[in-house]
Amino acid sequence: MKRYARLEQIRRMDPFGQASEIFRLSVAYEFPWDYTRALELALYRTYAVPSIGALLAETAELTDRPQKRYDDTSLLLDAVVEHGFDSEQGRTAIRRINQMHRSYDIGNDDMRYVLSTFVVMPKRWIDAYAWRRFSRHETVAATNHFRTLGRRMGIKDIPETYEEFEDCLDSYEAAHFAWDERARRVSDATLDLMASWYPRPLAPVLRTATLALLDDSLLRAFRYTPPPAATRALVRRAVRLRGRAVRLLPPRRAPHYARQNWEIKGYPDGYELNELGTWPVPGVRGCPVRHLDVSSPSDASAASGVE
Repeated sequence: MKRYARLEQIRRMDPFGQASEIFRLSVAYEFPWDYTRALELALYRTYAVPSIGALLAETAELTDRPQKRYDDTSLLLDAVVEHGFDSEQGRTAIRRINQMHRSYDIGNDDMRYVLSTFVVMPKRWIDAYAWRRFSRHETVAATNHFRTLGRRMGIKDIPETYEEFEDCLDSYEAAHFAWDERARRVSDATLDLMASWYPRPLAPVLRTATLALLDDSLLRAFRYTPPPAATRALVRRAVRLRGRAVRLLPPRRAPHYARQNWEIKGYPDGYELNELGTWPVPGVRGCPVRHLDVSSPSDASAASGVE
């Protein structure tokens, strides 16, 4: 199989009617490592919007249980990629995502912005660091895949094109990125989590390397001291060199899904999709005083979300 054979396959497919199939090929075959890194940074940058970062701090999920929150987010999104929107697994994953979001007072603008990070940040990362750039077919397909996800999450006024998503992301960040002490706690906890995946002596190096990959607007919002220019250049060059090395490898013959990532550490004995994620925390913004009992027919119906 030639190195660019799968890209040729993707270009023969319909990026509208076969959007999720193309997206699956990109994520699971062409760029599994890059997509993981890009979505990590996509979610991370949302903390710099105080309304998002502060809510995450209030729930304490990312400060007290960061590994579980990381695992659950990855596994729920991964189920949709692997099995499709209309599969039992995909429907269960989206239902759990909706149950979690609807337990809190989250504005549509914030939801649309987070969706925009899923569309825009992977393309930016792949174009900068992966073994090849994202093709137009893949860009359109990824956009349509996440438009479908957004509709099933009940998000309103979803952008229609990649360019509109990019404008939405850039304008929202320009208007809303700001310092918030609670968001900084969430950011620090996330950086600590990423460093914890490696031997402890490497933690300071890994933290610096991660900061070197962040843009200036994020560093300002979290009030991090920017790494020296030479460090930033070295780290980014190293990631680009990895991409060039991957280009020399034969194409992947078996899919690699997020559930196979070694960073997923919380479920050594397996997991059930309908048990992943967070449950309402009384007292947090917009949250009901009691916990929803999804084993109760009335509560399960109220929290079922968009199918």
